[in-house]
Amino acid sequence: MEEYQIKLPVFNGPMELLMHLIEKNKIDIYDIPIASLTEQYMAYLDQLREFNIAIASEFLVMAATLLSIKSRMMLPKPEKEEDEEEADPRQELLQRILEYRQFQKVTAVLEQAAENEGRLCTRAPAKLSARRVINADMPVSALVEAFRMVLAVRKDIESPREAVVRHERFTVEQRMQDMVSLLRRRGGRIGFSEAFGDGGRDELIGTFLALLELMLQKTVSIRQTGLFSPVVIILSREGDA
Repeated sequence: MEEYQIKLPVFNGPMELLMHLIEKNKIDIYDIPIASLTEQYMAYLDQLREFNIAIASEFLVMAATLLSIKSRMMLPKPEKEEDEEEADPRQELLQRILEYRQFQKVTAVLEQAAENEGRLCTRAPAKLSARRVINADMPVSALVEAFRMVLAVRKDIESPREAVVRHERFTVEQRMQDMVSLLRRRGGRIGFSEAFGDGGRDELIGTFLALLELMLQKTVSIRQTGLFSPVVIILSREGDA
């Protein structure tokens, strides 16, 4: 035959038990029926004694406080002058209940914050490299912008006011060969603006097209070692062969 077991609710302290009784009976904390509340509180302690459960000292202190308030409210009150107001014996208990409620609210917020934090995994900030590598698979907008800067620096180059048709004095293939030769002479690395020389506008455009073709063939690569650093052209191993 199984033993009959009774489970009593467990409270972390006397204030938690007191709040449980107040909420269970929907008591107005500003007008606490101290006699009824004290009887229910003592009944819970009696249940603990009945089942040989140790009662913490703070529960007994609260019981003594409730009994003291109850007795003060039941004893006849001496006559007092009209201007003198009698202090409510429940006032101190009310203040403790209000403070406990505030602690409950703060505790709920902290527990929710701890729960949310537990779902996250953090790590120390990592050092990120500022190097950017531009290759044939990337948009050429950055190179176009760099080319515009080259044209802006060359103030002596102006757009012709009249359209002049003339034979091209060089080809894109020639400019590709010239750029590879220049890179080999400079150790395989030159600045972006160094690749354009002192030619006219049409020659600069041809050089830019040659640079794009060399990138497409992976003969050269374009790099910028840091944010706002100069753009450089580097000869690849295939082009150096």
